[in-house]
Amino acid sequence: MATKICPHCKNVALEVTHYQGEEIDICRKCGGLWFEKNEVNRMIAEVSDTPTCEKYEAHFGKSLGISKLDCPDCNKNLERFHLLEDFHTEIDVCRHCDGSWIEKTQLDSVKNSPELKANLDLLNKKISWKTYLFQFLTQMPVEYNVKPKHIPWVTRGLVALNIIIFALYFFNTDTLIATINTFAMKPSEVGQGHQIWTLITCVFLHGSILHLLGNMYFLYIVGDNLEDVLGHKRFLMWYLVCGLGASFTSFIVNSGSATPSVGASGAIAGLFGMYLMWFRHASLTFMIIIYQKKLSAMWFFVIWLGINLFGILSAPDGIDYGAHLGGFIIGLIIGYLLKAKIYQCNPIIVLLNQPHAQLKR
Repeated sequence: MATKICPHCKNVALEVTHYQGEEIDICRKCGGLWFEKNEVNRMIAEVSDTPTCEKYEAHFGKSLGISKLDCPDCNKNLERFHLLEDFHTEIDVCRHCDGSWIEKTQLDSVKNSPELKANLDLLNKKISWKTYLFQFLTQMPVEYNVKPKHIPWVTRGLVALNIIIFALYFFNTDTLIATINTFAMKPSEVGQGHQIWTLITCVFLHGSILHLLGNMYFLYIVGDNLEDVLGHKRFLMWYLVCGLGASFTSFIVNSGSATPSVGASGAIAGLFGMYLMWFRHASLTFMIIIYQKKLSAMWFFVIWLGINLFGILSAPDGIDYGAHLGGFIIGLIIGYLLKAKIYQCNPIIVLLNQPHAQLKR
């Protein structure tokens, strides 16, 4: 049998090994893996319900063109594909002998491809008429992400708690005034050492029904996924940390203001930061009057950040942009610090966040 040479290293021989009962050639230098004809399909059939007669190539995304790598078997140029449509992990395929080249770090991507495809169906599916009608009536974005494995009890509890608190004070003028005076954060008062508790209590108050509904909607659409990967207790802890940090940022930015600050927006902005770090390939759809547009989470937060930066630099309009930006930055920091641990405990998120090209060419 002729020695196969690593298409990436060019001068290193591939070593025969086995995985899931299939013979696979591995480069011990770069970790690249070479699957002979149909080995990818047989391995996928071994770990999933995929019919053995179904060629997994049918699920590839569009061709990305001819690769700079050569086939270890026939020495012809490989062709580059995305492993799935809209899932930007690359695989190199030989059209002449049906072999496939992939990095070792992407082996789990191949093994779990049916699971990935099921999860990505939600992210990449076409927008339904129900979604369109909901967005047309509410003008609110809709999220497409991996379905959480656990019931988000804390997220639901926070939504319920905020609604209950709002209902207890908002509809009576005297109670409303007393609540704002006692529990809303006034930077000038906090600066003098008064009502320090308002740095956290203000997170559970809202100034209007629309303010409440908007915040609770965004809390729920990002909170369920974050709670799923963090766990109930840690999710609640980091939510409160983001809320407290957002209030403190608002205090610093508006230190001389006597205007009460209320709302969960800063805490939710912190969740936005964590969400962006861990779920950047999730999608959200937006309704622009009657036109529906699907955007990645990255673009959503770029637009959101731009609006808040513009707001903080413009004339005051009653919105606490300082709290939003403070919470968001704190969420980014938390997301960055916890990223390795979150990825270690949630491999499906790692697979969904693979960079567009893994091989260094």
